[in-house]
Amino acid sequence: MLTLHDCLESGNGHKVRLLLALLGRDFRLELHDIHSGGTHRPAFLALNPNGKIPVLQLEDGRCLPESNAILCYLAEGTAFLPEEPFARAQCLSWLFWEQYNHEPNVAVARFWCHHLEMTAERRVLLAKRQAKGHAALKLMDDHLTARDWLVGDGATVADIALYSYTSVSAEGGIKRDGYPALTQWLARVEALPGFIAMAPWNG
Repeated sequence: MLTLHDCLESGNGHKVRLLLALLGRDFRLELHDIHSGGTHRPAFLALNPNGKIPVLQLEDGRCLPESNAILCYLAEGTAFLPEEPFARAQCLSWLFWEQYNHEPNVAVARFWCHHLEMTAERRVLLAKRQAKGHAALKLMDDHLTARDWLVGDGATVADIALYSYTSVSAEGGIKRDGYPALTQWLARVEALPGFIAMAPWNG
């Protein structure tokens, strides 16, 4: 059976759990406390020397880190990863954009708001993250104004990758008011058979 090494507060972990749920795949969940250094202990570093979750451990013991790489691996041969080269490349483009423009702002703002003391200097930095987070949400909203899904006519790994942290963006002070197409897209993802929600921050 597949084993997913994860933390329930992580959007990067949730996106993998969400795809596994949508695919109806059985897996074992092994949780690690990222706040107490759980991913920097020798046993975990043997799975991923980078010391980050999620990590997908295959039945034969091989380990695959990096959430979007895991999505592509799991989605291979399914409708979530198009076979047509250009559509597949479009999905990959969204995955790269998610890790470079979306996650570093939306997810980091959420983490700072719930885990770090808000000094005056950090409040200034947080405001910059939030502004960039809003820019990312606006880009998605603009793109989704004329379409139901980020790529093609159905949900793909692009939608799965971007759903998780978008769905809890308000926890980082990035409210989704004024993004109607984005709101409708979130509802479409949530209506997919097997959908599981992103856990709210409990720290």
